[in-house]
Amino acid sequence: MSLLQIHEPGQTPEPHEERYAIGIDLGTTHSVVAFSQNERPKVLEDSAGRSIIPSVVYYTDEVKVGHGDAEGAVQIASVKRLMGRGREDVADVAGQVPYHFDEQDKVLRLQVGERSVTPVEVSAEILRHVKAMAEQALEQDVHEAVITVPAYFDDAARTATRDAARLAGLEVLRLINEPTAAALAYGLEHGSEGIYAIYDLGGGTFDISILKLEKGVFQVLSTAGDVSLGGDDLDDAIVEFWVAEQNATGDVRELKRLARAAKEALSDADETEQGGLRLTRAELDGLAQPWADKTLRICEQALRDADLLSEDVNGVVLVGGSTRVPLVRSVVEQFFGKPPLANIDPDKVVALGASLQAEALTHGSDNLLLDVTPLSLGLETMGGIVEKVVHRNTPIPVSAQQEFTTYKDGQSAMKIHVVQGEREMVDDCRSLAEFVLRGIPPLAAGVARIKVTFTVDADGLLSVSAKEETTGTEQHIEVKPSYGLEVEEIESMLRSSMEHAREDITQRLLVESRVEAERLIQDVQSALQKSGDLLQDGEQMRIESQINTLNEAIAGDDRAKIEYETEQLNIAIGPFAERRMNVAISGALAGKNVSEVD
Repeated sequence: MSLLQIHEPGQTPEPHEERYAIGIDLGTTHSVVAFSQNERPKVLEDSAGRSIIPSVVYYTDEVKVGHGDAEGAVQIASVKRLMGRGREDVADVAGQVPYHFDEQDKVLRLQVGERSVTPVEVSAEILRHVKAMAEQALEQDVHEAVITVPAYFDDAARTATRDAARLAGLEVLRLINEPTAAALAYGLEHGSEGIYAIYDLGGGTFDISILKLEKGVFQVLSTAGDVSLGGDDLDDAIVEFWVAEQNATGDVRELKRLARAAKEALSDADETEQGGLRLTRAELDGLAQPWADKTLRICEQALRDADLLSEDVNGVVLVGGSTRVPLVRSVVEQFFGKPPLANIDPDKVVALGASLQAEALTHGSDNLLLDVTPLSLGLETMGGIVEKVVHRNTPIPVSAQQEFTTYKDGQSAMKIHVVQGEREMVDDCRSLAEFVLRGIPPLAAGVARIKVTFTVDADGLLSVSAKEETTGTEQHIEVKPSYGLEVEEIESMLRSSMEHAREDITQRLLVESRVEAERLIQDVQSALQKSGDLLQDGEQMRIESQINTLNEAIAGDDRAKIEYETEQLNIAIGPFAERRMNVAISGALAGKNVSEVD
């Protein structure tokens, strides 16, 4: 049994309680902050009139965020890629950054000169900076925000984002997916109905979300993406091209700056020269083609997950500065068969949508956002089988309950092992957390009732509780994995589940047969021990012989044989079980007259 609950926490404050809540696009390469009043969102600027802030933190004796450079400073950029990740996850970038990685108590740390900082602390500096920008622009204190995250940020990355906001003095009203925020910015909730694709290609991440809009309700049918695919990769390709073809030399950061400038110039021009290095539109298209093709493969996956074709999509929204690349717009139009919506600045559209959601959460709204779980969530049961409690692509927030019971007589504790994934066996899924529920009454196997509840909140964070119904004993855990889950891993898990679907089901059925057989053997051995005096001549020998035969079958992989020998054991114990039942009934009726028996 599962229970699905969807709840929108928007509420209207009292007239004197004016709340200033902002929307923040905490991007990989740039961050933007916006504010909405009367459903009219606007991007806020700093004192120099700049609205797009580089997501860069400079460390010297002081800390500086955003534009410019600091003499002798260590620069930390693209920290978003490190959110919720561990030391092993960043091995691929360890030699490409001007700082060293360390790990203490499973927390990734960045060694910046004499300082040791976490990705959460670095992100907090960026959030603190945009908060101050907003307060200066609005001339009001700001304490609340809606912050956007990639659709494929997992629990660890989302939790890290919340922690960063808390350090910056901000209460997170909601973490919403970047593509969902873009749909809000385009006002698709006002009368638009149908299927929309939100194609979000930023500096460091790519997301595609397929949304269904109906009567003001946003439902995410599917999401797909890559947390390591973005405009930064095209910049790197341009630099490599210049080095190979034009013998470019010099500081890598400066070459990347020139590459970005060339890329932006070619949005309107056929050729450009930056710092003596030339690039044509045709050359850029050649470099961008593999990169753009990879995004289309991810789009195909999202459509498959939603059980849709490209022609079923009513509109496409472009998000992220990298969608300015002409080839990107061309391949997207060709793939979906219609010109994409791009009349709002793609660098600002996500922040604008976040600010609209911030206004809705502080002043009420009729529009509801329904995001989804990217992978199924479940529990390990006997034999290492996974019992899914919340299925993949279930709209969130969601609460689902399922009842479990004990396996052995007198069992007083139960291990709750929470896993994530699509495979049938626990060894093929990702372990999230585990805890032990103690204090279960020592009853016969299968009698105790343990209700397990999975709750996924609007930010995609999972909490699990287990409650023994008789005593009310309860344990609870909030799942905050130490290590982030990369999109490549998610894609691999999905492919693996499809490739191994048949053998997974075969293995599950085999294990279920073994578990059922082993449970029967336990029950029979317990009955022999308790009621051996009811056995007739030769009966115990026949039963024990069949138990041995069944154990031999359990040791093999022939499910049909296990099920056959299980049935043979049931037949062998039939007369003995009947005598036990008669004795039990006689005992229950002893001393009662007919009128007392219902």
